[in-house]
Amino acid sequence: MKVREITDRIEKRIPRQAALEWDNVGLLVGDPDQEVHRIYVALDATDQVVDHAIGAKADMLITHHPMIFSPIRSVRADDFVGRRVIRLISHEISYYAMHTNYDVCEMGDLAADTLGMTELITLDVSYDGKDIDPVDAAGDGTDAIPPIRVSSSMGIGKVGEMGEAIAPSLRDYAKQVREAFGLSHVRVFGDPEREVHRVAICPGSGKSEVDCALAAGADTYVSGDIDHHTGLDAMAQGLAVIDAGHYGVEHIFIEHMAMTLRAQLAEIDVLTEPMKEPVWIV
Repeated sequence: MKVREITDRIEKRIPRQAALEWDNVGLLVGDPDQEVHRIYVALDATDQVVDHAIGAKADMLITHHPMIFSPIRSVRADDFVGRRVIRLISHEISYYAMHTNYDVCEMGDLAADTLGMTELITLDVSYDGKDIDPVDAAGDGTDAIPPIRVSSSMGIGKVGEMGEAIAPSLRDYAKQVREAFGLSHVRVFGDPEREVHRVAICPGSGKSEVDCALAAGADTYVSGDIDHHTGLDAMAQGLAVIDAGHYGVEHIFIEHMAMTLRAQLAEIDVLTEPMKEPVWIV
């Protein structure tokens, strides 16, 4: 298949129009008419990921976070972004990113389902769902391509109930979050013994959505990149915070996207970057 055929198929389910206005998504490097036989899927287009894509003889790299985010005025080998662009082009690898459009269409529900949350509503509404193809959104009736919950109030993150007969303590729920996402650790702001009933989750960097979590009546907020003062201020307003890390919550993109591509594009070989937390704790 050609790159444009693959991206057209992706965008029927995850349209670029769903991305937030400041984002940079779509085909960022490469030739739309290039033939693709192998796709490599990762969260970020790091130097290591580009090496792995080259080593795997991939024709296309797909990531969640866009490698080219701010405008660039030159493409040079002595710049870390330019170096990656040059390497991708020199090895004939096209590069595609789906960021906040994937967050809006898939990531929030996927993360909430990972935690077993119920009675879901959108944390921060940003999109009306009108550009999603209903056939592609319907999935295939299997776990390979689960349906998208299309509505006129889609957006970033989800809020839901625990759905458990006995409310867990914040300490126990933090352990559940750590285990559900396969992480080595999470950081917690709040009384370890307080009960958890209503949870808001924002995959990625969630500092800007704390007020939305409070407005939605959540008592616990799961996200990443929560700084010291944001955590303290949330606690002061009655909101416990579990910081599972930016990578920690969003790495689920890799296997979910690969599974979807394999089901939709049976003739394409799809490989994935192994899960590895980007930081280590002493």
